[in-house]
Amino acid sequence: MCGITGAVFASDGRVDRARLQKANDLLRHRGPDDEGLYADERAGLAMRRLAIIDVAGGHQPIESRDGSLVIVLNGEIYNYPALRAGLEAEGYPFKTKTDTEVVLALYEKEGAACVRRLRGMFAFAVWDKRRKRLFVARDRVGKKPLLYALRPGGLAFASELRSLMVWDGVDASVNAKAVDLFLSLQYIPSPRTIFNGVQKLPPAHTLTYEDGRVVIERYWDLPLGESSPFKDPGEAEAAVREKLIDSVRVRLLSEVPLGAFLSGGIDSSIVVAAMAGLSEKPVKTFSIGFDHEEFSELPYARQVAREYGTEHHEFVVSAEMADVLPKLAWHYGEPYADASALPTYYVSRETRKHVTVALNGDGGDEDFGGYVRYFAMKAARLYDAVPGPLKTVITAGAELLPEKDAPFSTFWKAKRFLRSGLFTDLAQRHLKMICYFSEEDKQGLYAPGMLAALGERRPGERPDAATYLAQAYEKAKGTDFVNRMLYTDMVTYLPECLMAKVDIASMANSLEGRSPFLDHEFMELVYRMPGEWKLKGLKGHKWLLKRAFADKLPKGISKRPKMGFGIPLGPWFRGKLKRYWEETVLSPEALSRGYFNKAALTAMWDQHQSGKRDHGYRLWALLMLELWHRECLPGFKGF
Repeated sequence: MCGITGAVFASDGRVDRARLQKANDLLRHRGPDDEGLYADERAGLAMRRLAIIDVAGGHQPIESRDGSLVIVLNGEIYNYPALRAGLEAEGYPFKTKTDTEVVLALYEKEGAACVRRLRGMFAFAVWDKRRKRLFVARDRVGKKPLLYALRPGGLAFASELRSLMVWDGVDASVNAKAVDLFLSLQYIPSPRTIFNGVQKLPPAHTLTYEDGRVVIERYWDLPLGESSPFKDPGEAEAAVREKLIDSVRVRLLSEVPLGAFLSGGIDSSIVVAAMAGLSEKPVKTFSIGFDHEEFSELPYARQVAREYGTEHHEFVVSAEMADVLPKLAWHYGEPYADASALPTYYVSRETRKHVTVALNGDGGDEDFGGYVRYFAMKAARLYDAVPGPLKTVITAGAELLPEKDAPFSTFWKAKRFLRSGLFTDLAQRHLKMICYFSEEDKQGLYAPGMLAALGERRPGERPDAATYLAQAYEKAKGTDFVNRMLYTDMVTYLPECLMAKVDIASMANSLEGRSPFLDHEFMELVYRMPGEWKLKGLKGHKWLLKRAFADKLPKGISKRPKMGFGIPLGPWFRGKLKRYWEETVLSPEALSRGYFNKAALTAMWDQHQSGKRDHGYRLWALLMLELWHRECLPGFKGF
């Protein structure tokens, strides 16, 4: 696990090693154990290393046998022992015991096709000195980040955005549409970033830079439209169990201490159960809770820890701990508003005191239909039968319902559902269920300069966020309704929000996270199964998964409703974070950015303080946008 960076030039000229070193230094938190740098007349590659495999001999960059290729890699390749054995049988003489050298040897043999052979999480770059070609690849699910910038005379890449800013000619002007997407989604989806001149390489894609030209290609997707290989759920249960345990097993490969995040939910509980069955020593587990009991899952995590005799550690987050938010804003490098980044950061920090690697349950919801919105989207198909005028009346009445304690109150969920029911377009409905700020909200909130920068939308044109979701829905059109929803989240929310959250929060603490549910072989297996086996009717979430591991889940864990990693933002902003928000978001400095009308901000704030509406998650997004500016782009004064 590392941070990688580099720059390639279209013509010869000595690479500025000082700039390359500065870019690498900015990634130190990703790899505190070692660093390496390569530079020639045309290219420079650098890395920071968190030593997991071949701790003593895994220094990077690594050169090929004949010295014509150089590689830097961030991630872990879980099937590298088998790949290495095959290459050794063909006579390849390895110098190290690392997975990095295996990837290099595979690239030397197969070129760009090598990525199809890799099972794991990765972002890597290979510089071909002879061809003057840079090849970059990112893993299938986007667990490891890779950003790049085209600049006069060349291209730069890095694991994190700020490392690109050291190079001259990178366009760091703010992208207004990226800000608009952020306010809708809580993140900025690839290929966009907050800056016009920087892009993210999308998951499951490769990039080749040669002769001043960039070519980007997709190399993997879920098996859309393929029929299930199983006749009945019983066969499928056995396959799910076998493959998930195998996915856990390969992720136990480590030369350093290893543990697991344990939320008390179904997914992390199954991972811990599998680890316990595969480990000779007690599993080290780590859980986090909140000082508001209704938001805390610690009692459930303790139940699982007792069941499997783990070495259990707990940590409680309170409002006072939000003093880390400026640091978080700096680490994410662009606006990011998933509030669970805060507890994820803290659980990573506490976990790193004991281990260097932690397994987690990420991906279980997307694999097996665990989110409440999947039920709502199914139910909305029944609601479609309600006449349009009656829907309008029902929705108007729903607006009168109280909206406290988002996102857990019944009233809050009902309002979201009824608002979404006004749309029959799946992407628009999906967006209405997940968005922070609706299009109507933003029109009243934006200042004239922001509206001008966004430009007018053509009549009937979808908002950018809905277009983004619609592309996924359209691609999965041939699958059943549930799998279509799952696919959409698997290629949008999962890689762009959840994977970014976990990568940044964990690597800020020099901790490696591993996700058995996101093993691509496991995901392919599960996706081929009918959606009804995953989301049974309107109640049976994760139906197949719970059946497959019924004997491994403690009593009560499998039947408890989905809780999520929510934090008590509503009460925090009425209490201990009230002054902090006011002094940050309503400050002259923030208002000078020119994004928002002060009157609209104040009205939202007053509604929240009065308890008339719960704007906690919207207020969080506005706070994180301003904190990002202060940490990363303080001089911005609007469009």
